[in-house]
Amino acid sequence: MNLLEMALTINPIAFEIGGLQVRWYGIIIAFGIYLATTLADREATRKGYRKDFIIDLVFWAVPLGFVGARLYYILFEWQYYLANPAEIIQIWHGGIAIYGGVIVGAATVYWFAKKEKVSFALLLDILAPVVLLAQSIGRWGNFTNQEAHGEVTTRAFLEGLHLPNFIIEQMHINGAYYQPTFLYESLWSFVGVLILFYLRRRKGVKVGEIAAGYLIWYSFGRFFIEGMRTDSLWMFNVIRISQLVSIVLFLLGISLIIVRRRRVPAVPDYVSIDNPQSPILFGKV
Repeated sequence: MNLLEMALTINPIAFEIGGLQVRWYGIIIAFGIYLATTLADREATRKGYRKDFIIDLVFWAVPLGFVGARLYYILFEWQYYLANPAEIIQIWHGGIAIYGGVIVGAATVYWFAKKEKVSFALLLDILAPVVLLAQSIGRWGNFTNQEAHGEVTTRAFLEGLHLPNFIIEQMHINGAYYQPTFLYESLWSFVGVLILFYLRRRKGVKVGEIAAGYLIWYSFGRFFIEGMRTDSLWMFNVIRISQLVSIVLFLLGISLIIVRRRRVPAVPDYVSIDNPQSPILFGKV
């Protein structure tokens, strides 16, 4: 077993500074945010946004997104946190929900777009692929915490997937092996990133359809992967919350494409825009 395998399979804590534990979970999420910000800033500059536009947006969207992700989780586990209020702020133990972050993050982007007088749809198109990339990376934080896994399985099954040994060992929890659903979602999201980056360079793809593609792709995969997980949040013990949200977002993504394709005047192609304040983006020409 090499040093990387030892770090990932033995201890979720990367290092300590003066008694402060720095976890792989936080490092991985921070890296995902940094990479997403860098790529979004590069694309925004290419599209004519002012200097530091994305940095200023991230200043608001990231912390509010984390708050939304945490509140979403707490909302559906309110009985536990009512009995253990001190744990509400302990996000380093997990307990943040991607969908909560996406919903609040999107609301923050809408507010910021209105404040800056730029197209909300164009801004979402810039952000969608890199947000999905950050999600793909962030799932490895769940891996280090040994959470967001699936049902009990066998070592033979995991070996049959030709997984690296450090993943197999990390999925060995309390004497049993578990489905690496974190990995399924990470890979699904990464394939989605490649597709969205490809579509973003294609003529005929309308402004707003990259973001719609994100909703369709991620929600479709998440619906099925969520059905494999053992830590899902439930509504009335009938349906998994994330599966319900996935259905809503999938239909929303389809609807957005249909509506934008029928809009008069026609929605411009993403590749044709080099000014985020162009009147054509707002249907004024």
